[in-house]
Amino acid sequence: MAVAFKKAPAPKKAKTAAEKTSVTHDVKDMSLADGGKRRIEWADNDMPVLQLVRKRFEKEKPLKGLRMSACLHVTAETANLVRTLKAGGADVLLCASNPLSTQDDVAAALVKHYGISVHAIKGEDTETYYKHLHSALAHNPQITMDDGADLVSEIHKSYPKLVKQIVASMEETTTGVIRLKAMQRDGALKFPVIAVNDADTKHLFDNRYGTGQSTLDGIIRATDLLVAGKNIVVAGYGWCGKGFAMRARGMGANVIVTEVDTIKAIEAVMDGFRVMPMAEAAPIGDLFCTLTGNMHVIRKEHFEKMRDGAMVCNSGHFDIEIDIKALKKIAQKEERNIRNFVDAYTLKNGRRVYLLGEGRLINLAAAEGHPACVMDMSFATQALASEYAVKNQKNLKAAVHDVPKSIDQWVAALKLESMGISVDKLTPDQEHYLSSWEMGT
Repeated sequence: MAVAFKKAPAPKKAKTAAEKTSVTHDVKDMSLADGGKRRIEWADNDMPVLQLVRKRFEKEKPLKGLRMSACLHVTAETANLVRTLKAGGADVLLCASNPLSTQDDVAAALVKHYGISVHAIKGEDTETYYKHLHSALAHNPQITMDDGADLVSEIHKSYPKLVKQIVASMEETTTGVIRLKAMQRDGALKFPVIAVNDADTKHLFDNRYGTGQSTLDGIIRATDLLVAGKNIVVAGYGWCGKGFAMRARGMGANVIVTEVDTIKAIEAVMDGFRVMPMAEAAPIGDLFCTLTGNMHVIRKEHFEKMRDGAMVCNSGHFDIEIDIKALKKIAQKEERNIRNFVDAYTLKNGRRVYLLGEGRLINLAAAEGHPACVMDMSFATQALASEYAVKNQKNLKAAVHDVPKSIDQWVAALKLESMGISVDKLTPDQEHYLSSWEMGT
């Protein structure tokens, strides 16, 4: 007699991180996720301080139950930050802070492998960019993170009901801090903001060494430029400008600095750079890079003086540092994408001006942004500032606040330790001397 055997059920396919949670996403291509995961893991290898923060966050859950919306550059380094926030118990949604700064494989990997909501696509148009901002605010956040203050600005303009529930916001970049301090000055800022950009472990390293190297990297990838012997005009001598000028000179460029701040101008002179107004630099520059946080630093009258083949790019947060509308208006001919991230504009005088990366952040538009090693400090500080804001929310007024020095010192000490470097310690006598006033000559 034949025995009927029941067919064994097919094994269930393991769910991805995204399928296990209520993750939302609008990314370019989910098939890129595995490559993005490898990129995230590679960056994580060079972020030991953030790893230590993540391990502690996993145990202590300082952000448990909080909804967070982050408007940041969607890179492998940022991925490790949002992984850390999630490890701390936060429900995180990430959107892009610039239309050209997203790494699409990283965006897909965060959704598929780490269960984090991401709304970001490299090259997204303005409408999509703001749609993603609104998705971040529809997440109903209690904490926000910004790179340029767009979330804070949108909350104040369009989402006033969110104001009361916002514990604090973290601001990652110089341009954003400028906007936020203007809001505070005008009495418009309605909740606390931590100026992460102003922490020593951020601007002294990320802005100077990170921007310096990654800006040059983006320019070279876009143009295949030989830097040596070129006249490179650096607009702005803040920490980002200093870093870029230093790196350009290191590769043999003749660096010219333009400034409006007399103190910074003297500093550039004493650092060995030529300093002059943009009007004087325009006819002699081979490549121009804006790093000011201001608008229309390079304008119509400057384009008209530039030599044939001059290249113009920006490494400030917004694409208004170069007056692109004026460039298009005076151009007889426009050629898009003559190389990746290079557009040519032929002026009425027959000279060509090349605009790199559409005037957006060249280090993220044409390259990969800052190296992971330097972002390790910035993002460790960012994560710890979030924890600080949650623990001290009752004492934080609606104002722009500095990161506590204790966080800066802790991050710096761990970074040195990870590099195998130790420093001296004060003796008891030295500590007493530094805290007293009685001892003199």
